[in-house]
Amino acid sequence: MSSQIAGVLQLLALIAALALAYRPLGDHMARVYSSEKHYRPEKWIYKAIGADPNAEMRWPAYLRGVLAFSAVSVLFLYALQRLQGSLPGSLGFASIDPDQAFNTAASFVANTNWQSYYGEQAMGHVVQTGGLAVQNFVSAAVGMAVAVALVRGFARSRTGELGNFWADLVRGVVRILLPISVIGAVILVACGAIQNFAGIHEVGQFLNEHGMRGTQQWNGGAVASQEVIKELGTNGGGYFNANSAHPFENPTPFTNLFEIFLILVIPFALTRTFGRMVGSVKQGYAILATMAVIWVTFVALMMWTEFTGSGPAFETAGGAMEGKETRFGIGASSIFSVSTTLTSTGAVNSFHSSFTGFGGGIQLLGMQLGEIAPGGVGSGLYGMLIMAIIAVFIAGLMVGRTPEYLGKKISTREIKLAACYILITPALVLCFTAAAMALPTPVNSMTNSGAHGFSEILYAYTSGANNNGSAFAGLNADTQWFNSTIGIAMLLGRFLPMVFVLALAGSLAEQKPVPETAGTLRTDKPLYTGLLVGTIMIITGLTYFPALALGPLAEGLAS
Repeated sequence: MSSQIAGVLQLLALIAALALAYRPLGDHMARVYSSEKHYRPEKWIYKAIGADPNAEMRWPAYLRGVLAFSAVSVLFLYALQRLQGSLPGSLGFASIDPDQAFNTAASFVANTNWQSYYGEQAMGHVVQTGGLAVQNFVSAAVGMAVAVALVRGFARSRTGELGNFWADLVRGVVRILLPISVIGAVILVACGAIQNFAGIHEVGQFLNEHGMRGTQQWNGGAVASQEVIKELGTNGGGYFNANSAHPFENPTPFTNLFEIFLILVIPFALTRTFGRMVGSVKQGYAILATMAVIWVTFVALMMWTEFTGSGPAFETAGGAMEGKETRFGIGASSIFSVSTTLTSTGAVNSFHSSFTGFGGGIQLLGMQLGEIAPGGVGSGLYGMLIMAIIAVFIAGLMVGRTPEYLGKKISTREIKLAACYILITPALVLCFTAAAMALPTPVNSMTNSGAHGFSEILYAYTSGANNNGSAFAGLNADTQWFNSTIGIAMLLGRFLPMVFVLALAGSLAEQKPVPETAGTLRTDKPLYTGLLVGTIMIITGLTYFPALALGPLAEGLAS
């Protein structure tokens, strides 16, 4: 069987698995966020934090809950890293430096999981399990809560109430993320991923240029459990520096496909949840179709650019095998790469810097779309709904009538909020990239010069501001400049958009429904799906094309 056919078969198997999980998981999440019942463990949590889960919140109160919880999380994780040298289970590692501790705390709380450190050489068991893994759960649940609040904005009328943040946060963890993670961890352990609290031990002998000699130090760790929530919560931070290319995290081709499934299953299934909560599953299918068209197109383009090429190296390896694990090959690496950059996951099973010039451009463009196809858990859905509002606004301009979406008028206020949401991330990416290229010190961190070196910096800020977390590699990001600026970009790129999403949700919830007429745009039809795809690509293309032309496009055309 050729590598190309194997890649296509894996893609088809993945689509079939996602289709099987779509309806039951989507319906389950709709019931979770619509339920009025509180389980006993949830009541214990509410009592411990002093929250009333039955109190409805307007959007300012909901936002205060999001920001307060996230601020406390940043401070806790920062303190945990700074105190690591004094904690048990530190494996003898020293405390983390202030700039890197800030970067890592911001990264994991913002659901980015950008890592400017070597996990197996810096973080002990307490920080990994009690700090980073915990944030993988709660940061994902925060994103889901904000998405559900926006959905309630469409579903409710003549009220500004959007639900209760604390109830949405706790239910997301207890009823959705935790049960799936337990099952997934068992599957990974059964397939060879490690799960222990062993210390550092030496393994040898290894072959080097002088023959068989020398040893390596390997860590144990609760890897399988962290690996599952890393993918399921679209977090991406690996226990080891090699991330999902490491055999302890991702041992076999089956676990590789299973991890891609975990990355995609909740973001895709949330479109079903959206349809159920607004009372029209067809609306959910329209959003799903938009996400699926973009994802499949990007996978096809990535496979094409990585399998084709000229030169003896390409012909001998059957494609661009540099930087890819032989366990997975080009097909599985391409699917993983596209899935992780079109979501906010950031996990990698290959070396993104070693992809072809056009392949690197596809990775960058996937993040620059806003990671909405299907996007991160929660963030993908609310990002796509913002784009849906922009699309109906454009359609309204074409026919000269006030745009409507799901029975709500899209007026000046809603468009201003949507426009602010869209502009935040590109402003962060392009301004920080320009500053890094203009100043004398940051460019010293680049391994490569020219177009590829520019792509390293553009990728770093694109990844940080879009809360992805993957790296183009080749860039030494463990400096005060990059730790600080990428940390700021991650926090602003995560929480500023949430301000506008929740404000928009509150505005929509206060409206009364608009009756459907013959002139109402049908947003559950293929025509609208095509309009939405076009809107997404045009907005992104106009925003990022000059930067892409200087980086991956220039590199691809020159090769």
